[in-house]
Amino acid sequence: MATEKFSATERAFLEKVMQKASLPDIYDARDLTLIVFRSMRDLMSTEAADRTQAAFKDEEIAALWKDDNPIVRALSRLRPPLNIDTETFLRRIKQEGGIPKGVSPEAVVIAVFSTAREELSEAQIQEISKTLPDGLKVMWDQV
Repeated sequence: MATEKFSATERAFLEKVMQKASLPDIYDARDLTLIVFRSMRDLMSTEAADRTQAAFKDEEIAALWKDDNPIVRALSRLRPPLNIDTETFLRRIKQEGGIPKGVSPEAVVIAVFSTAREELSEAQIQEISKTLPDGLKVMWDQV
């Protein structure tokens, strides 16, 4: 198992995701949070993704939002927002995330959404809502 150290802020954020989604450990919470955030960024313009990163109240949580792969980060800045429906988004979380048995992709997405919303301004929450397809918009708005 990795021996990565989390700051107190990161740990608190990831533990909330872990508890809300019933994940077995904090590393699953981190990996799945990164995938949900990447998938969310893919739905946004570069400017909207940058505004979201800047809107996080804590720099360490904002760092989770930012893609840590420099090639992917550069390419995503060049392409327009992707047109992904809710089903495709959830399938992507399931396939890329290696979700533990007994945990649904919906539970993971709702856990990340609700925890992220606690860290964002109301204006940014509304901007994100406008970028999401219908099913995800309902999840985002109701958490």
